[in-house]
Amino acid sequence: MYRRLTIFTHHILTNSNTISIVCHQPNPLNPRPNGFSFFRLLSFSPVQRRTSDPDDPLNLMKEDGVSVCSQMWIENFREPDRIVTNLTSYLRRFELWVLAYQKVCADEMGAYMPRSAVQKSALEDLLGLRNAVLDNRFKWGARLQFFIKSPKDKTEYESLSKRKIKAILTTTQPAPFQDKIVQEVLLMILEPIYEARFSQKSFAFRPGRNAHTVLRVIRRNFAGYLWYIKGDLSTVLDGMKVGLVISALMRDVRDKKVIDLVKLALVTPVITSQVDEGEKKKKKKRKNQKKKVLAEDEPKPDPYWLEAFFGFAPEEAEKHPSWGHCGILSPLLANICLDELDRWMEGKIKEFYRPSKTDVIWNTPEGEAEQGNTSWPEFVPTSGPDKTRKMDYVRYGGHILIGVRGPRADAATLRKQLIEFVDQRYMLKLDNESLPIEHITKGIMFLDHVLCRRVVYPTLRYTATGGRIISEKGVGTLLSVTASLKQCIKQFRKLNFLKGDRDPDPQPCFRMFHATQAHTNAQMNKFLATMAEWYRYADNRKKIVSFCSYIIRGSLAKLYAAKYKLRSRAKVYTIGSRNLSRPLKEKKGQSPDYQNLLRMGLVESIDGLLYTRMSLVPEADYSPFPSNWRPGHEKALLEYTKLDDPKTVEEQRSCIREQGLVSPQDYISMLVWNYKRNAIAMDQLSLVKSSISNVDKDQKLLLALNHDSSDNKTKEVEESEGLHAAGM
Repeated sequence: MYRRLTIFTHHILTNSNTISIVCHQPNPLNPRPNGFSFFRLLSFSPVQRRTSDPDDPLNLMKEDGVSVCSQMWIENFREPDRIVTNLTSYLRRFELWVLAYQKVCADEMGAYMPRSAVQKSALEDLLGLRNAVLDNRFKWGARLQFFIKSPKDKTEYESLSKRKIKAILTTTQPAPFQDKIVQEVLLMILEPIYEARFSQKSFAFRPGRNAHTVLRVIRRNFAGYLWYIKGDLSTVLDGMKVGLVISALMRDVRDKKVIDLVKLALVTPVITSQVDEGEKKKKKKRKNQKKKVLAEDEPKPDPYWLEAFFGFAPEEAEKHPSWGHCGILSPLLANICLDELDRWMEGKIKEFYRPSKTDVIWNTPEGEAEQGNTSWPEFVPTSGPDKTRKMDYVRYGGHILIGVRGPRADAATLRKQLIEFVDQRYMLKLDNESLPIEHITKGIMFLDHVLCRRVVYPTLRYTATGGRIISEKGVGTLLSVTASLKQCIKQFRKLNFLKGDRDPDPQPCFRMFHATQAHTNAQMNKFLATMAEWYRYADNRKKIVSFCSYIIRGSLAKLYAAKYKLRSRAKVYTIGSRNLSRPLKEKKGQSPDYQNLLRMGLVESIDGLLYTRMSLVPEADYSPFPSNWRPGHEKALLEYTKLDDPKTVEEQRSCIREQGLVSPQDYISMLVWNYKRNAIAMDQLSLVKSSISNVDKDQKLLLALNHDSSDNKTKEVEESEGLHAAGM
């Protein structure tokens, strides 16, 4: 034991210079050597602070991902015309990657995962994915090697057989989980840049804009247009050449890392496999026969009412772009490519505008200022040189609509120029048949709504010379936005709800055969409520929604007649009432009175079908729509950037000073200063009152002092006179 200790101490003394110096250094206060100093030195271990690991994912999350995204939106809306060169700094922000992971997990798992619930192992894998993207080690469409896997993916790819590996590498597979995360990060970085630059004439695949916005814009701005050009450029959404997409992207973004990522996503081939028709039929039969049991973490499929409503998507909204491995980035890239068409059309609108002084509505210098509600009748000649020449344009996805107010020759010239532009820019061959010119009287179909003109003869009253009030019959036109009954029947027939065109006959909805009456009615009520909301801005909203209610009610009546063996719809209506709210099947031994059973909780509550009468359908929404409309988030961003501008703040302050007002900031600073000075929270009114009271107190004090001094003088005079008299 002694030998081992001596060897250990000798090894330390020979190899450690610091310890030997400390041991042999003499102590001036105590010159005598201490035998326990060496062991005291060995037993002493100084406490060292652990430095934070820069590669720890928890240390990289310094801010919230939402605040980082908000800052990006604010910066781009503050300077919308600048060329962005440094996006790699945002690509390094780990907060954005965590936020993208949360969003993709919500889509995969069906539930939102808070940041505190993300496991550390997932954060480490996510950090590895970020570093791989920054180091150019990431590959789109990887199928066997992943930096991070989905939480519900429990497959061990290292132990797979050769047959399964071959099937994975050769058949169509969903996009990998890590690809979706990278796509989400790129979308969060690129979307605020281009949303600040996009034209206000495009409405598809953009936040805050939808088909209802297009219909309201058409109702607001397209009144009085005679000729319409309807174009279909949806083939652009199927895909474009990589060079055209990258050149369109590089007009505003010059970051090499981001451009290379998007280019690789477009260039990397997508593996697809063709399945034989016989195998499809076998799979369909097996799927219908075998009931699928969902896992605990597997999201539930869309309910039947939502799936049925998706079948009512208009033709303009059916096609969704999907380019290579871009995924959710594809719609944004499609809008970036088509934005050049929007800008070109905006220039043509300004060139085409020719105002007329005799026109009632469009006689402003620019033609874009507030000009009243153009949906009201216009009392101008239907044709002639006194009519204002004007046109407007909207785009929803790959479908465009141009309204022309003027001669047909101008519309033909514009169509020719449009064909040449699309051919040169997008290499898309169009002809006159693909861009038809139609008159408003024929009815123009757009988003399953028909645009037509109604001629009205209102009474015009005006004051003539001499004060006479003249009443005359005028002629005007109104733009009507009407839901297409023909398209509605077509969509119902596609969903197997009816057959026939001229005399549509409802068909039983066998998809809900095994569901209860309460569940079936609830599903159809949600479907009808969604249909009523879709036709909210149609002039014939009552008629079209009541027709939908008739089809759904007849379909359910036939279903219940087949399910409960009641033979006819009339028998179903007799038992279940007009809205099918009463139970159609009664159990033995129960009272037939449904209300008593419902009160006791012995039966399930059954909601009656909505809109069984036309009077129950709400009216069409004719709320006014502003001319320069913007979504709520864009308004908030523009207001924030204005308030953040020092020039705007200075203008507001000067205006406040001129009007003699006090801003809230100055008022609060005055309260704080008074509190610091007097230790009392005093506002302006209390200061004024206190100043008045202080003046009164000072005046009273001066009067009292003067009075006291005069009394003292009189007393002194009297005393001096008394002494003088006594001396005499």
